[in-house]
Formats: sequence, C-alpha cells, structure tokens
Amino acid sequence: MAQDLLVGVDVGTGSARAGVFTPAGKLLGRHAFPILMRREDANFAEHDSTQIWQAVCEAVRGAMKRADAAPADIAGIAFDATCSLVVRDPAGQPVSVTTAGEDRWDTIVWMDHRALAEAEECTATGHEVLDYIGGVMSPEMEMPKLMWLKRHLPQSWARAGMIFDLADFLSFMATGSLARSQCTLTTKWTYLAHQDTAWKRDFLAQVGLEDLFERAALPDVAKPVGADLGPLTEKAAADLGLTTRCRVGAGVVDAYAGALAVLGPLTKEAAQMHRHCALIAGTSSCVMAMSDRSIGINGIWGPHLGTILEGFWQLEGGQSASGALLDHVVQWHGAGGEPTSERHAAIVARIMELREIEGIALADRLHVLPDFHGNRSPLADPNALGVISGLTLDSDFDSLCRLYWRSCVGIAMGIRHILESMQGGAYAIDTMHIIGGHTKNPLLMELYPDVTGCRVAEPQTPDATLLGMAMIAANAAALYPSLDAACRGMDQGGTVREPNPLARAQFDRDYRIFLEMQRHRQALDALS
Repeated sequence: MAQDLLVGVDVGTGSARAGVFTPAGKLLGRHAFPILMRREDANFAEHDSTQIWQAVCEAVRGAMKRADAAPADIAGIAFDATCSLVVRDPAGQPVSVTTAGEDRWDTIVWMDHRALAEAEECTATGHEVLDYIGGVMSPEMEMPKLMWLKRHLPQSWARAGMIFDLADFLSFMATGSLARSQCTLTTKWTYLAHQDTAWKRDFLAQVGLEDLFERAALPDVAKPVGADLGPLTEKAAADLGLTTRCRVGAGVVDAYAGALAVLGPLTKEAAQMHRHCALIAGTSSCVMAMSDRSIGINGIWGPHLGTILEGFWQLEGGQSASGALLDHVVQWHGAGGEPTSERHAAIVARIMELREIEGIALADRLHVLPDFHGNRSPLADPNALGVISGLTLDSDFDSLCRLYWRSCVGIAMGIRHILESMQGGAYAIDTMHIIGGHTKNPLLMELYPDVTGCRVAEPQTPDATLLGMAMIAANAAALYPSLDAACRGMDQGGTVREPNPLARAQFDRDYRIFLEMQRHRQALDALS
C-alpha cells in the first residue's frame, strides 16, 4: 500500500533542490541539480526555463532515490522559485527575452536590473498599488520587466501568449493549469488580494500594459497559497518519476517558503506574531514579518494579505546581494580567487584566528556599505552603490580576511536597518528565525544577534525552505485540515542563540558610522 509522502521543490538562483518528507515533517532524502544562467553584464541575467524544468525533474528523481521512496508513495508536491519572469507563446513554447534573440533564454532572472527606468516610471504614477510595495517600484518586480520587454523586444511581446512568475510556470508544467498563486501575483505583479477588484487596470494602462491579460493569460482571481491545483499530468508524472496520484499545491516565491516553515508554526500564538521575523539569507537576503493588521512602511514591500498564510498580512524587506557580496569580495580581492565553499571556510578560519588577537574590533576602521546591487530596503534605491572606507595598500590574505569580516558586519548592519524600519511600523520584533546558506557561516550567525539585539532561532530541519514546500504539498494532498495546521504538525523545532551584551557597544558605534556613511553617500550623489 502506498505511503503518504510529500515532495518540496525549491528553485533558487543557481540550482533546483528537492526533498522528500514524511507527513510529520521529517526529511528522508534531498538532491540538488544546477541551473544555467546567461549574463551580458551586471544588469542583465537570463534563465532557460526548459532547462530549469529538467533540473527540477533531476532533483526530484535524485531525492526519491535517496529517500528510497516509490513513485506511488508521493501524495503531494509543491514548487517555489525565485521571482523570475518566464515568457511563452500560446502553444507553450519559449519566447526570447534576450537582445541576442535566442528563444531558449526565455526567463528574466529576479536580480536582473535592466528595467531601472521603467521602475522609476511606475513610481512616478503615484498609483494606489505603490502603497503596497513601500511606495517605490523595484526593478526586481515584474511590471517594470514587462514594460521593458514590450518596449525593447516588441517581436517577443507580440509572440507572447503566457507569461508566468517562475513558481507558477513550474505548477503549469506539472498540471497544465494556468492558475496563479496569490503569493506571486500579490508580491510581484501589483495584484491587491485584499480588494474586491484586485487587478488595477487603470495602472496597467498608465504604464502601457493594457494588453497584459492577452499576452500573459492572467486569471481574474489568484489561488490561495497551498490550494490544490489538481494532479500531475501523465507527462509531468513521467518527467518527475512520480504518478498521477500526486496533487500539486499552489506555490510561492522562494523566500516565502522559508518564512512559512518558521513562522507558520507560530499561529498557535497569533497575537505574538508581530514579535517574530524570518531572515531567509543566501545569495540575497529577505526579512519577512507577519501580523493580523495591515501596516505599511515606506521602503518595505507590503503589506500583502494571504501571501504566506490566509488571514495574515506580510511585510518583506531585503538585500539584493548578501551572500553574492561575499562571493564578489573574494573574487575581487587579489588574494581571493574562486569563491568556493572551501575558500570561504579558509577565510572564516583565519578571521577567527585574527579575532583571537584583536577581538570583535578587528579592522574597526574599515567600513562597508553593502549596497553593491542597490538598496532594496529600507531606502528602496536600486541605484544605490556600495561603499568601502578605510582601505590601505595591504593586499595579502589577511587584508582579504579583514575586508571579508567587515563586509559581514556591513551585511548585518543592513539587516538591523531593515528591522528598525519595521519597528517603526508597530512591529516589535525581538526574535529572528534564520534559514538559508548564511546558517553555514559562523561569522554571520554570530553577528546577526549581536548586531540586531534579537534572539536568533535556527530551525532543526536540514532544509527549512523545502520543508515549507512540503507543508504546502501536505495541504494540497489534504493530509491536514488547513495550511496552518500542516505548519504546526510538521514543525521540527530549533535552537536559539542570545545576543552577546558585551558586543553591543562596538556594534552600536559601527551602526552610527553605517548611517553616517549613507548620509555621506547621498551628499556625494547630489554633488555628482
């Protein structure tokens, strides 16, 4: 007799990952497979969505093998992905989003900043939709990218018949359904889920996208997160190595899966939800907070209703480059090289040795503003630039280590800045739940509590993002009566780290300098 197991799939910037879970939330097997990216320059990045689907299938098959699970055992599956934009024609074939014209590159990657001018035009409208994205349109959202596509690649726009957020594209590949998730549409497409008329067609007309529904095959109403979209098609089941018994849950943007895993179990104490946030930290960083009230804050995305759990409003702040910034520092420095995990580990080990000598004041005249790919929050300035103050002629390995350490400090300072902005919006965050690649970096895991003053909780599960998707899959498969019940039933607990009070004075000083550097940068930008 078949078991009721679940598959969660997470598509990040560089790989697709899948995990097989029990209905109690235990991970049985996990596998990852790389995805390709085409880069023209710092502002252009594209994926091949066909290759992404193939990577997803490889990841699922690998996870099934490691879990020693049979295809018929899987009762549900769900997909999250970065908020990348997939363009297909009416027959479902790829349509080019690249100036090089190759149809295989049919996906604009989330971090692509080609649409800076279009984002500014959206902000200039002053439309009501801006009230729910912190007052400023980001080039990482879909409307500016759609505007850019229509203007700069009119042949591709004319051919388009279906346009998806990547998570919804994966659900389409799995089920054939054109349904879209309330999470993707609300957070990235200016869909106002809390209003009876969720799509603001006057805004679309203002920005030249009056024909978007025709080109994108958008529904009038989004599906709630975790809704059952139906079974796998025969082709998708064959691709994934599963069966048509498997139900598919409406997915989310990748960071929201992690937030669901760590914040969803807190619904048993819903009145305390405003004291918690999730930090999903890898290539970039996202700070997610939930409340039963609609609270808007300038420079913070949201408030969005039902994008994690039904009945809760959500805010999102973030850094467009955090782990990516550390990679860049390693590549950029003369003593660095390729930013492999081994290279990062060697740098961290040497920093620990240097700190045994100099303490947390190591290189305390070296300061880094980490906005090398703009400031997503709370300044909402995609044109912001990174700043390094305090360089010398040193170019040896120890100088790299000092710069790396202070870059880590700068990243943590950026998170503190986001949290302080949220506190001003009636949140009282004192506990931060961290998941993602940063949990493997002992420097960052020490800095986050010490710099922000928050208790830091780390989940026990080996992969909280995949667990979040397994929770959604469990809801779609009706193994629990509701998504919040699935979150509580599948929670794996975690460990807590308290801030070190002895570090407070050092990092309060650093934070004052951090804010002063932002003011200096603004003054310099005004002069130039």
